[in-house]
Amino acid sequence: MLSKSRLKYIQSLSHKKFREASPEFIIEGPKIVEEFLLNRPELINEIFTLDTWLQGAKILLSSLSPEKVISVSEIELEKLSGLSTPNQVLALVQKPDQPTVPDLRNRITLVLDNIQDPGNMGTIIRTADWFGISQVVCSKESAELYNPKVIQSTMGSILRVAVIYTDLDQWIEKVKDFPIYCTALNGKNLYEMGPVKEGLLIIGNESKGVRQSVMQAATKKITIPRFGGAESLNAAVAAGIVMAQLRKSC
Repeated sequence: MLSKSRLKYIQSLSHKKFREASPEFIIEGPKIVEEFLLNRPELINEIFTLDTWLQGAKILLSSLSPEKVISVSEIELEKLSGLSTPNQVLALVQKPDQPTVPDLRNRITLVLDNIQDPGNMGTIIRTADWFGISQVVCSKESAELYNPKVIQSTMGSILRVAVIYTDLDQWIEKVKDFPIYCTALNGKNLYEMGPVKEGLLIIGNESKGVRQSVMQAATKKITIPRFGGAESLNAAVAAGIVMAQLRKSC
């Protein structure tokens, strides 16, 4: 049985202020837990699991000390979980170290200007991982990295993509020596771009786009041509299209 204090602590991590004060965060579901077990088992502090998942995951769990794996009932998992339908297993994970200063040389760096939807944030990180973009710089107003919806949407890509938060206006002023590509409605046709091997790619807020103060630093404004009648693209979809084209150009 879980103690009341332990249950209360884990439940508290569904709130931002407690997550920010804690060295841990929650991951839920077989896929993301297995991703951590395969790649960074040392980050896992505790696993709470139904016996049905436990029996099929014994080989994966061999990398952990037995006391870290706790069998719980469905009712207990429901109390621990932040999901409307708990998915077999939940883990408390140590926050991995994140760099404080990105290395911008010889690589594409994704920059997120006030991406506020947690699902979009996580999907963008996951897509960046797919295209081999290993660091994302975010404005401080962007969605919090350890928000459960962000974590779920990354599907484990948080292990491979560094996410750095900064005052974007001040930081952009310091990195103007690097090419800066900014998504905009009045930019150059994305599909006419030549190869890009180094630079910053800025993706703006879901409804307002890139702020003017950040847009002013752009070396080149780029746009995804529209062929239909939709007013706009989802931010995560737009980021994926642009990243795909930049990688195609290399």
